[in-house]
Amino acid sequence: MVEIIWTDQAIQDLNDIGDYIAKDSVRYAELTVSKLFDSPNILVDYPLLDKVVPELSNLSIRELICGNYRIVYKVVNYERIDILTVHNCSRMVGHVLGSEIEKE
Repeated sequence: MVEIIWTDQAIQDLNDIGDYIAKDSVRYAELTVSKLFDSPNILVDYPLLDKVVPELSNLSIRELICGNYRIVYKVVNYERIDILTVHNCSRMVGHVLGSEIEKE
């Protein structure tokens, strides 16, 4: 069974997203963050379900789209997936993931 590990960066991203949305609606912020946090659970059964991040072309770095957000994750091995970052679909991820890619 695959273990999903949230990196500090990804947790911070969720907090930032929640804080930003909460300026307009605390309830919508809670719903959005909860949905973003729960979405990667599908990867437990289907770790290679989603597409490779196009701007990286690295087979182990993939993205799960959830609404307007990209949940970028790394397939470390058959037993572990690291959630690297969560951010708006319109943003590029290359600069955010530089250190994570170097760890391979």
